[in-house]
Amino acid sequence: MNLSEFNSAEFTQFVQDHLEEDPALLLFKYQGKVGFDLKVAVQQIAARQKASKKLPSWSKNLNLLFPASISVEQCSSELTAAFKAAGRRGGWMVDLTGGFGVDCYHLSQGFEKGVYCEQQNELFQISTHNLSTLNPGKFDFVEGDGLDYLQKTTQRFDLIYADPARRGTGNQKLYKLQDCEPNVVEAWPLLKSKSDSILLKVSPMLDLTQAWTELPDLQKITVVSVRNEVKELLLHWDKAIEGAPRIISVVDLDSGFPPFEFEPSAEEQAHSQFAEAGKYLVEPLAGILKAGAFNRFGERFGLKKLERNSHLYTSENFTIGIPGRVFEVLREISPKKQETKAIFPSGKVNVICRNYVMGAEELKKKLELKDGGEDYLIGTQTATGFKLYWCKRVQ
Repeated sequence: MNLSEFNSAEFTQFVQDHLEEDPALLLFKYQGKVGFDLKVAVQQIAARQKASKKLPSWSKNLNLLFPASISVEQCSSELTAAFKAAGRRGGWMVDLTGGFGVDCYHLSQGFEKGVYCEQQNELFQISTHNLSTLNPGKFDFVEGDGLDYLQKTTQRFDLIYADPARRGTGNQKLYKLQDCEPNVVEAWPLLKSKSDSILLKVSPMLDLTQAWTELPDLQKITVVSVRNEVKELLLHWDKAIEGAPRIISVVDLDSGFPPFEFEPSAEEQAHSQFAEAGKYLVEPLAGILKAGAFNRFGERFGLKKLERNSHLYTSENFTIGIPGRVFEVLREISPKKQETKAIFPSGKVNVICRNYVMGAEELKKKLELKDGGEDYLIGTQTATGFKLYWCKRVQ
């Protein structure tokens, strides 16, 4: 890969001038009219447009280069990377699976030296350029297998970080840790021998119980969400707190909610109380549901569940700031077109189905409704059967 062309003034100016334009039209309009590889320039523009929300400052920095889209799609956002880095300090850190380098860059900020490892040549070249541009002299760069490097180096690290690849042959998604690359379960003794702190980013689809089973030494799992969408799981091990109780922490970034933390053993000992829908319905944050805090959530906030598998809660009052969406129940209605047409003449209402007889899309089709407006229609199951509630969101 030749990086010199990326650094030409004409190339950079073209990217800057056309950042807001349609990449496909640019290819058609400027074919044969520029003195650089137009396709590469347009790829840079398209990648920056795709990354503008995920990587706002990187996408605006014309001194940085962007790789193929899949690398950008799989990398952390600046928001989640900064969260991972918060409070971490030390001498040396290593990222065994460097990728596009977003996590490596942010994590390295609190360390004297960062080591970036990556096997893919093009990605290695791009990230070497980017990290050297962002923080000259901070990084050592290793092209090759991160575990091989770790095995051979005499350096000891204050933090080992890895984001195991979750796609195997045929591009299928992998959710077991030992099926990912690198196999951190197999390499666990090596990781522990080289550092007193290990942080792993894994698929949000990984079962938390499976993670504890595969790596029993883990002391903490963090479920990281952004505005109520689960993005990643973080697995923590620190030698300094060996023997401490296991903790699950749910963090919802950009929402203002405080972290929700609990011990898995406390969830096992907690018991739900049940009731029909009262004045309010509460839907916990997606991260809390992912964490499996079904009993602990209701117990902590004094809420009752509608039904064991519905994961909706009810109360006659609620505490402001409860981590989830809160709806005021206006009334129960029947799933008939005549009634919904009378209540929602525009045909617009936000439909939510949780443990209902059908999914939201099927219900909308049946009742000829579209998402929109300020009203909510919540379909769920209680102890007395399937119910449909007309609601207003109050938090």
